[in-house]
Amino acid sequence: MEVAIIKYNSGNVLSVLYALERLGVQAKLTDDPEEIKKADKVIFPGQGEASSAMKYLREKKLDLLIKDLDQPFFGICLGQQLLCSHSEENDTSCLGIFPIQVKKFPPLDKVPHVGWNNLENINSPLLAEVTEEDYVYYVHSYYAELHPEYTIASTHYLEDFSALLHKDNYYAMQAHPEKSSLAGQKILTNFLKL
Repeated sequence: MEVAIIKYNSGNVLSVLYALERLGVQAKLTDDPEEIKKADKVIFPGQGEASSAMKYLREKKLDLLIKDLDQPFFGICLGQQLLCSHSEENDTSCLGIFPIQVKKFPPLDKVPHVGWNNLENINSPLLAEVTEEDYVYYVHSYYAELHPEYTIASTHYLEDFSALLHKDNYYAMQAHPEKSSLAGQKILTNFLKL
């Protein structure tokens, strides 16, 4: 199985590569459109700032490529947010796969959201063997709003938000599965089985 991890100058790439290695998968970090197109699975991780990430994607024409892919695709953290239509972070137009707004948590002393939270309202094969008692690890100040059709799990932190999204071949998760112990390992394994 060929797994491509999209390189777009965002953080958090090595931890995803190592998590996949622990599952016996050697993924390729690339921004080459041909390598991404021929991969069996594509992972779009990220930590960073929305507008600079989108700028890099547009410069490399990866924004157009991502919208054209038909293999299973998994956005993680910033990767989830960039799959939405718009982010309040520097008023950024994003990829628009999900017709969802990305909002900033209220400006309280509890932002960013860092730590472990459980998933609620689980509804997807991506979450097979994951329960509402399992916890996943978050680090974020922005969140994707809930959507009646595309939200497949939610989390509550100051607001209820989309913990995971799914539309067609696109899946996305706000938390970091690669840092989420056994629950995260199950989610990555389930994605690789899609």
